Amino acid sequence: MPTATREIHLAARPEGWPTPDDFRLVETELPDPGPGEVLVRNTVMSVDPYMRGRMNDVKSYVPPYRLGEVLDGGAVGTVIASNDDSLAVGDTVLHQLGWREHALAPAAAFRHVDATGVDESAYLGVLGMPGLTAYVGLVAIAGLREGDRVLISGAAGAVGSLAGQIARLLGASAVVGSAGSPEKVAWLTDDLGFDAAVNYHDGAPLRLLEPHGPFDVYFDNVGGEHLEAAIALLSDHGRIAACGSIASYNEELPTPGPRNMFQVVTKRLRMQGFIVTDHADLAREYQRLARQWVADGELVHRETVVEGLDHAVDAFLGLHRGDNIGKMLVRL
Repeated sequence: MPTATREIHLAARPEGWPTPDDFRLVETELPDPGPGEVLVRNTVMSVDPYMRGRMNDVKSYVPPYRLGEVLDGGAVGTVIASNDDSLAVGDTVLHQLGWREHALAPAAAFRHVDATGVDESAYLGVLGMPGLTAYVGLVAIAGLREGDRVLISGAAGAVGSLAGQIARLLGASAVVGSAGSPEKVAWLTDDLGFDAAVNYHDGAPLRLLEPHGPFDVYFDNVGGEHLEAAIALLSDHGRIAACGSIASYNEELPTPGPRNMFQVVTKRLRMQGFIVTDHADLAREYQRLARQWVADGELVHRETVVEGLDHAVDAFLGLHRGDNIGKMLVRL
């Protein structure tokens, strides 16, 4: 018997900041699973900054979304029908078929996860891609060393908030963050153990961060003025893990680069971009560490939850406005 469901399609490619008119909520039906297929009722889906880039028709590390077709992204759900022995009805699964209430696909598209003792949504945050991204950026890219002083932009977001805590757990001597509101700054220092944090709305990043420098490692989620400030404040042989550049994702024209790039030469800095999917070999190691840190209360995570697929676009737009603290999720 077909399953009635709803999904979000890309109706138009955004020019600058996306608007609700760029998306369409579509009603559809899914057939019963065929041989080797599984039907999943999604319970929580993720909205992430990288999705904005996929809305442009440009070549990147992932294919662009197609006009008139359903979007996709991280989600967790429950198997409600299975035609494959590897997954049973009732299993909790992680997959990339978000932006829809139900997902039908071959069983290989879903990964069974153990939700014992954790909320299933943790696999979209602290135990999922954001947590692994933070770990990879610090360990594999920045080569974090005991005693390093670490600066993190976008520090109250899903990745930044975890990166700051993981840096301290791995031996950083000081962790400083930049965020976008007094509430976020207080959360970083009072709850997450950051040594200091600044509200970037209070002035130029360089002026705000200079009293807390110098730094050995910069974890960059923002780009723009924050990157320029970090270059100025890094010690000789400092390392930059370039994770994202959300400050420019919705700009219609390319954002000028930092004006002090020659300091990369004079300070012998190392800056490396990375994509977390290139480092799947670290996933098991991170999972082992993160589960223990979470169980011990040493790795704190927070979620901003929007209810219903009807409001998934609102959640995505809110993410780019900085409305979230921690991971932005949509509960279906």
